[in-house]
Amino acid sequence: MTAEFVLNELFSVANPEKAAFLQRFFKTGPGQYAEGDVFLGLVVPLVRSIAKANKQTPLPELQVLIESKYHETRLCALLIVMEQFKKASPQERDLLYDFYLRNARYINNWDLVDVTCPHIVGVYLLDKDRSRLYELAESDNLWEQRIAMVSTVAFIRKGQFTDTLALAERLMTHKHDLMHKAVGWMLREVGKKDRNILTEFLEEYATRLPRTALRYAIEHYPEDQRQYFLKKK
Repeated sequence: MTAEFVLNELFSVANPEKAAFLQRFFKTGPGQYAEGDVFLGLVVPLVRSIAKANKQTPLPELQVLIESKYHETRLCALLIVMEQFKKASPQERDLLYDFYLRNARYINNWDLVDVTCPHIVGVYLLDKDRSRLYELAESDNLWEQRIAMVSTVAFIRKGQFTDTLALAERLMTHKHDLMHKAVGWMLREVGKKDRNILTEFLEEYATRLPRTALRYAIEHYPEDQRQYFLKKK
């Protein structure tokens, strides 16, 4: 499997009309969060199918794909890494995890982060030291910070909330709305597993949480409890 082969498959199903819509949806204009990103116009299920068909693509070829200017090409590379990670040996997982974080600067939109980081970074760190997430949280790169936050959904699914809450505390005052949403989303996932843990956190931090994060976090609360926390703002 070569990068050129995968690129040809992606280009063969490109949709210029859909691409124009995605360029607007993902805020690619001057000064916007995804300034300069270029789309081919492919829906995620189609990119997934191409990734699965090319899941044996070696890392040197994936390096070519992940450096592409085309959004869906980078997504395809990341999805192939995901596919390989599922059945990889511990040593192979080390390489895939390192590849992912080494190329974090190319994982430069929220969908690229959200679709892939829990299944690679999060799963990899389930039984390992998690200090790398705190380093990412201190980065000046929005996407590395979002990787740190969203990767913790893998821990939440195992009933482990400590890192999610600690990172939420660190990132709750972030200036960007995309981080407010990520923090609120992860808090909501904690609440789905243990409402009491989330409630304790909100009792302490609701007044500091941005309204967007708070609304995401309390989405599944009864209306009276939602209003209780919203009135703290």
